[in-house]
Amino acid sequence: MISLVRPIRFEEVDAAGIVFFGRFLGYAHEAMELFFAGVEGGYPHLVMKRRVGFPAVHVETDYHAPLRYGDVLTIETTAGKIGRTSCTLVYRFLRQDGAHAATVRHTCVLCDLDTMTKIPIPPDVRAILEAHRSSG
Repeated sequence: MISLVRPIRFEEVDAAGIVFFGRFLGYAHEAMELFFAGVEGGYPHLVMKRRVGFPAVHVETDYHAPLRYGDVLTIETTAGKIGRTSCTLVYRFLRQDGAHAATVRHTCVLCDLDTMTKIPIPPDVRAILEAHRSSG
């Protein structure tokens, strides 16, 4: 599991004073970039130099508790299913009081960004996925 800890900023809440639901996908992507930081050069190198893309083919979110301005958010990222060309990342969103705010499940198919064709998961990427695979 890789954990990202970040504050909820004023600009991230809506008129109701809570984080707008769509922001959870942005937070998940932020956590995904950290998840792959262990690959040489990190996520930017994967995308910009190696031209490995991670387009989403399925995303689902369950919301359990609101996040508000000033909350401290921890996102715990694990790998779920790992296939030959695809993987599912699971993001668990926790407030500083321990409340489970949300879970995002994000399935992506790895691709060559120049041809937009699927590719096998590279060995170094697979190693990170396997190292952080969830038990459930």
